[in-house]
Amino acid sequence: QGGAWCNNATTCLHRSRTPLGSSKEMARQAAFTGILSNASDYNPDFYNWNKVKVRYCDGSSFTGDKEEVDPSTNVHYRGARVWQAVIEDLLAKGMNKAKNALISGCSAGGLTSILHCDRFHQLLPADANVKCLSDAGFFINVKDITGANHAEAFFNDVVATHGSAKNLPSSCTSKLPAGVCFFPQNEVQQIQTPLFILNAAYDSWQVRHILVPEGSDPEWRGCRDDITQCSTKQLETLQGFRDDFLAALGASASAGSRGLFVNSCFAHCQSETQDIWFAPASPALGDRRIADAVGDWFYSRSGFQKTDCPYPCDSTCYTN
Repeated sequence: QGGAWCNNATTCLHRSRTPLGSSKEMARQAAFTGILSNASDYNPDFYNWNKVKVRYCDGSSFTGDKEEVDPSTNVHYRGARVWQAVIEDLLAKGMNKAKNALISGCSAGGLTSILHCDRFHQLLPADANVKCLSDAGFFINVKDITGANHAEAFFNDVVATHGSAKNLPSSCTSKLPAGVCFFPQNEVQQIQTPLFILNAAYDSWQVRHILVPEGSDPEWRGCRDDITQCSTKQLETLQGFRDDFLAALGASASAGSRGLFVNSCFAHCQSETQDIWFAPASPALGDRRIADAVGDWFYSRSGFQKTDCPYPCDSTCYTN
C-alpha cells in the first residue's frame, strides 16, 4: 500500500491517528483490482495466485527501527519490524513453499518493493522464482522550480526521524548520506533480484510534490493538476523533468533481468487500477499493455524494456 511518509514527530503523530497509522482507523475491506484481481479476464497471469495486501502503517516505507519511544506521543518508529513480522507470518502460512513470488507496491509501496527487494528474495525458497515490481516508486532527487532541494531535505528528515539508515543498503550508506539512499537512483544498481520499474515519465505525484510543491508558484496551479493546462514554458519544465527522470534511471534500467515500462502519461500508480492494468483501452507501449509486459517479464516469456516518446505523443494514456 502507498501513502507517502511522515518526516517529524508532529506529522508522524498526526499520521498515527489516520488509516495510514492505526489499524483502528483502517477500512475493514479493500478492493482487489488490477494486478490483485482474481478474474482471469482481468488479470490473466496472476489471477489464481495467493495475494496479500500489506497495510501501510509506519510512514517510512517499512524502514524505521528505533528502540526508544517518545513518551509524550507514544509513537513507535519500527516499520522494519512490522515488515519482518508480516513476512514471517506469511511464510508460516505457506509462503515458505512458494514456487513463484512477486513483491509489488505503488508509490511509497513501490519504494518499499525496491528497498526490501533483495531482503524479500532471501527469505523465500532458494529455487523459487522471486521478482520485484515497483509501480510509481522511482522517486528522483531533483530541485524544485525554485531551485530548492525540497525532496532531499524531506527524505533526510524521514530517515532521521525513523532511524532508517540501518535498513538501507550499506553499499549506498557507506558512500552517501543515508537520506539520499532513500532515492531509488542510488539503490537499484546494487539490487540482485530481478526488478520491474513501472513509472510514468511525468509522474503526477512527483510533479505536485517534488517539482512544484504546494504553494511554490500560483501560476502552476492548473498545470500541476492537469498537464493539458500547461503553458509552453511549463511544458518545457516538465520535459526537463522527464529528462532528469530518464537520467536517474540510467544504466541500471538496461540490466538483463530488469523490466521497464516508462510511458509518457501524467499518472501515478498504474498496476492496481483495472482500466489501466488490463482492459481494451489500457495504456500500451508498442503493442503491449502493462499486464502483458509484466507477465511476459515475470514468466520469462520475453523481456520488456521500453521508454515512451515525449508528451504528447502517447494516445493510449488513461483519462477518467
